[in-house]
Amino acid sequence: MLSTLLRDMQACQVCAADLPLGPRPVLRASKTARVLIIGQAPGTKVHASGKPWDDRSGDRLRNWMQIEADTFYDENRIAIMPMGFCYPGVDPCGGDLPPHPECAPLWHQSLLDHMPRIGLALIIGSCAQAHYLKGMRRKTMTATVATWRDYPDRLIPLPHPSWRNTAWLGRNPWFETNLLPDLRARLRAHL
Repeated sequence: MLSTLLRDMQACQVCAADLPLGPRPVLRASKTARVLIIGQAPGTKVHASGKPWDDRSGDRLRNWMQIEADTFYDENRIAIMPMGFCYPGVDPCGGDLPPHPECAPLWHQSLLDHMPRIGLALIIGSCAQAHYLKGMRRKTMTATVATWRDYPDRLIPLPHPSWRNTAWLGRNPWFETNLLPDLRARLRAHL
């Protein structure tokens, strides 16, 4: 039962000793969801609010999708399953640490088994792409995203919508002119 699985996930302590802010799994799931967003891991603001993508990256992602927050947070329509469910800590080189590797193998397949109506998955960032695109992934994130049409129609790889990628967006205008209209059309078909 999905409710039991979600309760077990909220009580997870597998990597508690390694989480600087402690465990607080952040996700959304429903048996009726048709779109799945697979991102990296929550940041500090999302950890504090418990609401996925509740930050500037989320604002940019919703803008890319051209959907309102009410639709984005309607778990009956859109599920949100990060690679790591809890805030992993800060990277001494800048940004956040990568998602803890325990989460995806431990929880993802069970969640996916409870969401049979998913018809479109947005695979956001290099960690999610490495896990879900496996041998199909290109050598770089840019090449992976640039060849989005080569992947099955149910998958769209995206860069992370972080402000850190603003320069990347400027260097890759095809993302806004070509990929985003396709993303929006596919979203409309599933929402």
